[in-house]
Amino acid sequence: LVVDDDPILLEYLSTVLDHAGYDTLEATSAAQALQRVAEREADIALALLDISMPGMSGLDLARRLRDHTSVAFMFLSSVDDAETARQAANHGAVGFVVKPVDAVHLLPAFESALARADEIHQLRRTEANLNAALAAGRETSLAVGLLMARFQADRNTAFEVLRDHARSNRRKINEVAEQLVAAEELLNSLHGAFAGRLRGK
Repeated sequence: LVVDDDPILLEYLSTVLDHAGYDTLEATSAAQALQRVAEREADIALALLDISMPGMSGLDLARRLRDHTSVAFMFLSSVDDAETARQAANHGAVGFVVKPVDAVHLLPAFESALARADEIHQLRRTEANLNAALAAGRETSLAVGLLMARFQADRNTAFEVLRDHARSNRRKINEVAEQLVAAEELLNSLHGAFAGRLRGK
């Protein structure tokens, strides 16, 4: 996704990227860019954002992309100074290109940013998988603890019984564990309700 309020530069950037084998979408404003993202977020591997645009700036657009989408972005700026580069980094940019832009400098910077964006997507996928595994592990540990307490069993026996029950019912162990923990929580809440009723009598 190429975003720039200068139509001539926008066309040039898109042409360079098209000739290099990339499919491009164009937007002449931050609002139009957000519309493009809303329509085709899954297709956008990287957004190239002009920092200085009327209305919503490229920095503001980047903040929206960072907070509400999975689209990685790099900046295009007419200003080459440490403060602008620092702001770009703070917003989470994966690349930075200074105007005037030529193909010789644009393509290596774009490809480097694209590689960095891909690394970030892979890390996010790994993190999501790890969080899911940790959550499943917590449920399983809780279920094993419940079985140990209920049946006076050691940890290995409790785990093996839970695993065997899951296998025999062709279910995942964490699904059975979640069901067991939920049942225990329900029994505990009903126990409290019964105790309150009995005290009332």
